[in-house]
Amino acid sequence: MKQLRSIFCIGTISILFACGVPSYADHSHDIPEKHDKSVALSVTHGVTIGDVTARSAVIWSRTNREGDMHARLIGPKDQHKTVAVSSGDDFTGKILFGNLRPDTRYRYQVWFGGKGHGKRSSNIVDGSFRTAPSRYAEKSISFAWGGDIGGQNVCRDENHGYPLFQAVNEMEPDFFVGLGDMIYADGVCKAIGRYGNSQIVGEFDRSATLEDYWGHWKYNRAEENLLELLAHTPYVAIWDDHEVANDFGPLHDTRDTPPYTPGVHLLPMGLKAFLDYNPIADDPRTPKRLYRSIRWGKHLELIVLDTRQYRDANGQTDNARFPKTMLGKEQLTWLKETLQKSDATWKVIVSSVPLSIPTGFPPGNGRDGWANFDQDTGFEHELLQLVNFMHKSDIRNVVFITTDVHFAEVFRYRPFTQDPDFEIHEFVSGPMNAGLFPNRNFDDTLHPEQLFFYGPESSAAVTSYEEALDWFNFGLIRIDADGRLRASIVNHEGSLFQLDLDPR
Repeated sequence: MKQLRSIFCIGTISILFACGVPSYADHSHDIPEKHDKSVALSVTHGVTIGDVTARSAVIWSRTNREGDMHARLIGPKDQHKTVAVSSGDDFTGKILFGNLRPDTRYRYQVWFGGKGHGKRSSNIVDGSFRTAPSRYAEKSISFAWGGDIGGQNVCRDENHGYPLFQAVNEMEPDFFVGLGDMIYADGVCKAIGRYGNSQIVGEFDRSATLEDYWGHWKYNRAEENLLELLAHTPYVAIWDDHEVANDFGPLHDTRDTPPYTPGVHLLPMGLKAFLDYNPIADDPRTPKRLYRSIRWGKHLELIVLDTRQYRDANGQTDNARFPKTMLGKEQLTWLKETLQKSDATWKVIVSSVPLSIPTGFPPGNGRDGWANFDQDTGFEHELLQLVNFMHKSDIRNVVFITTDVHFAEVFRYRPFTQDPDFEIHEFVSGPMNAGLFPNRNFDDTLHPEQLFFYGPESSAAVTSYEEALDWFNFGLIRIDADGRLRASIVNHEGSLFQLDLDPR
């Protein structure tokens, strides 16, 4: 750990950070937050650049009272925009910039001023990013993904924070996909963690109020390694279950035990907080929609699914006559159309839940992922419908990236025995910093070939944070200019597994 920190401090050059420590991070909780206009406005939780395309980008930030967020984009053509922030959004703001040039480096500055005028705040924060290449540019690509941050009382280490983000920063990916469970709203962060280390205490309870949901986001967004990533690496955000509550869906998002109020739906609060704290462009034509696609040059169509907001109840039976839906009719139709229309070399589908690994806890509440395994409560028929559609439409070079299960695994699927050349790959990563729960079971419906497994022998086998750190991991995909793809599973020491794939 000490060696890793030393390398990071020497190798990172940033106008925002000295040895990886942002000037505002250590004092963000000391800044008064109230409506008193005598309190100086300040950037409290850094800046984030998100949903970057060849032509647009979203800039996010937060302050400590009502005012105006200012963002200045510095590039071939400078732009300056403002948006009002208020207590109703926890003083967060995001601004969409358009008319950008493809494959171009931009700098940006964010500050806050008093409402109605441009007087800047007491601090101004800088960031930078590069836009995506144009649609048919034969450019190499690299992107990382990961999830599961701060779960099961495995929270910000007192000395090292979330150290795996340091390794992501050193990879310098073109963008990062935050693939769900980027907070654990149904958990707490105590002074001593699950693995015996000293932690920064979270000033929140399990989220039964909007304020506690916001509190979880503020806690993670004050971590220095994550702050650097978000300021300089385009971020693609999506949620999984713990942004609201374990294994939730719209039909099972209530809880009956304290601090929850029986009958009160948690999804609206969790979604509100997620949208407040993530740089997703708001579109009044499709409010609260999280599924979307991002094109990155000739070789990549990134297709981001929302596996939570539209699903049937986990405990419902799935059968051919009455198939369950995880995606909802509208999203499934959109997904098929997006796959069919895309001429990108690779179609990478972002699914927060895995394809074959059985999930759902306790199992008696039904399956939470796609697979049935030993039950009939998964979402297999919808998945099979999608796979059959891809095969019938001759849509190849499809890769799924997933998280959720707190260990890493890689599968190759050949679902059609009469067409063994039709392959789908799934790369499962995680956790980045959470409890470890190895599970070697998997469903055989899609005829999986297990290529890699990375997890401890059991949850009880890991007894210290130093041991846990070796098991924390994330995923990395690189696509060469000629279309060859290499997928890796990476921990703080480097690559654990690599698989090279040629386009078919």
